[in-house]
Amino acid sequence: MMTIHSSPLLRQALVADATTSAAFGLLMLIGAGPLSGILGLPEMLLRIAGALLLPYSAFIGWLGIREQIGKPVAWAVVLGNALWVADSLLLLVSGWVQPTSAGYAFVIAQALVVLMYAEFQYVGLRRSTEAMA
Repeated sequence: MMTIHSSPLLRQALVADATTSAAFGLLMLIGAGPLSGILGLPEMLLRIAGALLLPYSAFIGWLGIREQIGKPVAWAVVLGNALWVADSLLLLVSGWVQPTSAGYAFVIAQALVVLMYAEFQYVGLRRSTEAMA
């Protein structure tokens, strides 16, 4: 596997993404009941998304503190974030849920934050250098 020396930008973007993901994961997992009513999103959807974010945040936090990581793994994080953004927008236009105005704002805002992290991670990945075997 091709290994890279993570650029400072990539490491910072991974740690920031991990921190935000953990906070939102806990919020959605613990507060799914009240949030469901406010956002108009299904409680189970919020719980599942929150539960998925917790191991994800631990993994990318771990990546963010490492000097070297696998380049395919870094690309997978960037592409995973892009997929999260696309799925968030699909959720809003699909008709599968009937969010309130606050729900639309919540989904769009978190998608924009994830898109920002994907961009920082992409640029940080491009600035990273190949590690010698």
